[in-house]
Amino acid sequence: MVAYPILLVGLATRELALFAACGFLAGGLDDLFIDLIWLGRSAWRSLVVYRRHRRVCATTITAPEEPGRLAIFVAAWREEAVIGGMVSTALARLRHPDWRLYVGCYPNDPGTIAAVERASGGDPRVRIVIGDEPGGTTKAGCLNWIWQAMLGDERAEGARFKAVILHDAEDVVHPDELTVYDALIGRFDLVQLPVHAVTVRGAGSFAALISSHYCGEFSEAHSKQVVVREAVGAAVPSAGVGCAIERGMLAAIAEGRDGPFDPRSLTEDYELGLRIGALGGRGVFVRLPAGDGRGIVAVRACFPHSVVGAVRQKSRWLTGIALAGWDRLGWSGGLAERWMRLRDRRAPLAALVLTCGYAALAGWAATHLAARMLGTEAPRPAIPMPLLLANLGLLGWRIGIRFTITARSHGWRMAALTPLHMVIGNLVAIAAAVRAFGLYSGLVRHGRLRWDKTAHVLPLGEDLA
Repeated sequence: MVAYPILLVGLATRELALFAACGFLAGGLDDLFIDLIWLGRSAWRSLVVYRRHRRVCATTITAPEEPGRLAIFVAAWREEAVIGGMVSTALARLRHPDWRLYVGCYPNDPGTIAAVERASGGDPRVRIVIGDEPGGTTKAGCLNWIWQAMLGDERAEGARFKAVILHDAEDVVHPDELTVYDALIGRFDLVQLPVHAVTVRGAGSFAALISSHYCGEFSEAHSKQVVVREAVGAAVPSAGVGCAIERGMLAAIAEGRDGPFDPRSLTEDYELGLRIGALGGRGVFVRLPAGDGRGIVAVRACFPHSVVGAVRQKSRWLTGIALAGWDRLGWSGGLAERWMRLRDRRAPLAALVLTCGYAALAGWAATHLAARMLGTEAPRPAIPMPLLLANLGLLGWRIGIRFTITARSHGWRMAALTPLHMVIGNLVAIAAAVRAFGLYSGLVRHGRLRWDKTAHVLPLGEDLA
């Protein structure tokens, strides 16, 4: 006979487990459909396209007859720890003949300004733009200051820039990225390169796990998910780094405003890609070999290595994309676009399903332990066997796909951590969803945004190679 308290906990556990199982099945089938499209596209390109055409790399891509002027925008608020390294690396690496780096700073942030000045060494390719408002405002507001400064330079010099490239203060640029942008801007209005997450070195083992769980997530997002978006005809969102946008398209978006970046948004980069698509602009995601066995042309960056930092960053993404993004952008476009927006906005529901799943697992363990201690019968699980087997199969498939994609970008040792990384990602996502609802409610009540930034570090040693 089952004890009454155990029975109550068991009943709650059964309902939570059934709800979670149905949610896992729906999400798993959605992900499986994405995987099948990606596998089909990859097979077509390998078996048909690349047999007819030689695969292009950064050293063989067709360059324009006249190199275009390229502007790199970096918004910096309290980034004295990393901005100097970013600037010096860009000056040492970038091979394009005509580019300018604009760094947006705040008048009350002398540390960042001084770090940029030291790193630039007076190089005319680096332009510091100091806003007229103390920081931090929003990242979009800082980017709009840079936009106005660029327009002023164009008027003074009598020459227009071809494209604007977005980077963050902690990014390590790729030597060939400007060559790729220059070759493709004109054919496309937005060109997005992969973002390669780098594990923070010198931190403890737990901190390294937090940092490295981004490796699999970004590998899958920028090897598969964005590729599928482009393949089905949906807009390609900007990641905010490693992204070039045609200058005329930005001017069209900025018409009647202070700039093309919306200071009312927490994820102005993501929204920018969708707005370009809504205006009929073409976006492309480019995973291009650098040539000579040097990997792919990608932006390298370290991500937060603390639980607080990861939750803070992901809650901002979730608030801007899934909650405020729903209000701001609504549902528009064709079936493929609406499907992709639904996937973008399912994160809060996914966090609820994950919470119920982990709660059901804890409840199942507690009731069985209590029943064994009391010598009573434990409640039986209520999940139908076909549903349980389907979810186990989808989970195994998901781990296999993430493992394969991670191994391709980061090696087998990193890929071997995939199951643990997925658990860490789930727990961070649950905490981020809770914080995101708090951010969103504050945004609705007060309507004022501030720069919800996280602390950054630069990759070290061989990670810069």
